[in-house]
Amino acid sequence: MVFERAAQTRSPARAAFLALAVLSAPLFLSACTSSDKDLDLSTYVEQTEPADQLYNQGLANLSAGRLKEASRKFDAIDRQHPYSEYARKSMVMGAFANYRQGNYDDAINSAKRYLALYPSTEDAAYAQYIIGLSYFRQIRDVTQDQKESRRAIEAMQEVVDRWPESEYVEDAKEKIRVARDQLAGKEMQIGRYYLERREYIAAIKRFRGVVEGYSNTRHVEEALARLTEAYYAMGLTSEAQTAAAVLGQNYPDSPWYRDSYKLLQTGGLEPRESAGSWLTKAGKLITG
Repeated sequence: MVFERAAQTRSPARAAFLALAVLSAPLFLSACTSSDKDLDLSTYVEQTEPADQLYNQGLANLSAGRLKEASRKFDAIDRQHPYSEYARKSMVMGAFANYRQGNYDDAINSAKRYLALYPSTEDAAYAQYIIGLSYFRQIRDVTQDQKESRRAIEAMQEVVDRWPESEYVEDAKEKIRVARDQLAGKEMQIGRYYLERREYIAAIKRFRGVVEGYSNTRHVEEALARLTEAYYAMGLTSEAQTAAAVLGQNYPDSPWYRDSYKLLQTGGLEPRESAGSWLTKAGKLITG
């Protein structure tokens, strides 16, 4: 209030000068306190380079295997030229550089950001493909959690569904097949665990899930044999015979079929299909 009253008694120019002096005082004091360090303010100002130059440098570093430097160049474009065409391109290339370095979370986040901003561009399919690849490379052994397998399938299926004509579709389908095989393998591992402990109902649930849900994987063959074993152990001979019959129809030369046949013979039985069994219906869908 004192300053305001004083300002009213002076000329407008004088009042403006005093106001500027008051507002500038903290900055002046701050500059004085750091003058002893001979601070070079230019070190705080990032040098701006042309977007096309940065982008070409990034590509050159990618080709030379200097992935960290490539990432740095692509990030610089995003910061210095955020609304340029090169910023759009550098975003997806930065995602690829992170993927190549094994920085999968960063790759996924960059690719998702690209898709959120540019969902209809020609590189959108590639960004989605990078997401799928990043999940796929993190798939673990079947003894561990398979969340990455599920996410890889979802991401790659998006490529197939949204960009059916893209060059990434065929590999996306192959990655889906491998990831599904991994999920089936996990179900088999759990099913065997229950079977060894004679928890037959729990084991059958897992093996049935493989036959019905993963009919085009390599695990169906064993799943049918394990179903024969589990049903036979429970005294459900009709289901055991049907499981063996479906196994024989689809894999007649399989060692699993020979073992299942021998198991039934120990009880004076042989493979025989029951028309009303779920196995008969599921058997028609097996493509593996």
